[in-house]
Amino acid sequence: MIAKARTGHRTHTVVDSPVGPLTLVALDGVLSGLHMEGQRHRPPEESFGDLDDTAFDDVSEQLAAYFAGLRTTFDLPMRLVGTPFQQRVWAALREIPHGETISYGELAERIGQPAAVRAVGLANGRNPIGIIVPCHRVVGATGSLVGYGGGLDRKRHLLAFERQVSGSTLF
Repeated sequence: MIAKARTGHRTHTVVDSPVGPLTLVALDGVLSGLHMEGQRHRPPEESFGDLDDTAFDDVSEQLAAYFAGLRTTFDLPMRLVGTPFQQRVWAALREIPHGETISYGELAERIGQPAAVRAVGLANGRNPIGIIVPCHRVVGATGSLVGYGGGLDRKRHLLAFERQVSGSTLF
């Protein structure tokens, strides 16, 4: 689910992962953020709401299964807050298969705006639910690792991990 609402009750928790601590944020009980330490465009901590370690069991379980190599897709209600253009980009990100990558140009084509490569890159960088909405699967036109808000080391780790799990030889 993609929604526009910015107000409501926010809660958060922090879970451990192979790419470092992940802060999960919910808006009215629906996942609205997954943020990494040192992430570019990370919202201020005071915007995460009340600490609630019990509100994220399903998200935590699905992330644990993903990092154990037992899950390649996520089945979670989400509330991604952004512009209509950003929402189209984020929806297209969820269509990139586990273990595969596409370029920013290909992503722009998928949303029907092939000339909007830069705007697609900016929307990709503002993805509020990293990993689950797999913005790490977008690479440069030549296949180079560029533009990941969580840092290129994390992007490299996630892509290598997904290739290993899926048995893919693609970068």
